[in-house]
Amino acid sequence: MRASPRAWLALLETGAPDIVAVWRLVDVDNDAARDDLERRAGPGSAARLLAQQEVMADALEAIIRDLPEPLLAAPGGEGDWNVSQAFAHTTGARRYLPAAAALAAAGRWPTDAPPRVVPGIPGAADLGREDLLAFLAKSRRSQSLSAATIAGHETDPCPMDHPIIGHRLSCGAWLLFAGVHDLMHLEQLHRLAGDG
Repeated sequence: MRASPRAWLALLETGAPDIVAVWRLVDVDNDAARDDLERRAGPGSAARLLAQQEVMADALEAIIRDLPEPLLAAPGGEGDWNVSQAFAHTTGARRYLPAAAALAAAGRWPTDAPPRVVPGIPGAADLGREDLLAFLAKSRRSQSLSAATIAGHETDPCPMDHPIIGHRLSCGAWLLFAGVHDLMHLEQLHRLAGDG
């Protein structure tokens, strides 16, 4: 049974309060969002943030399982991408943003790596539900490994510029932002499902 309009967000806020709080700020005040990201991703936060990422993954899995298969080819709320493209993009960001932060936390950041994140890369347009769920499962495993590396290094700087906020973030803040990014796309999916 589908949640009533916006009830899904209230439920999500219980299990992922840091993610939802920052998400509420991102389109309103980028400086406040950056400050809140850093505050919430302070020393010792990696395990807590990973638990909230799991709540986000559960929510992403639930909505993809609930959407009728034909809607996977429907417009996905991000430019001209369909749902398949937007969801695969989301799972890629779940893997790569924390993995980049983990590289920095481990002191293995490549010296020739570009400092800016390139936003807006869609996934494949024709993926089915099981493919998307496999990508999501891969992102869960990857985030777990990244969070373990980031633990104890949450406040270490990560030499990667944020494309929306416009500043570099700490390693822990990138782990947290991956969940905020999830929520941006989860909201699009809920709108498509008619409960956003």
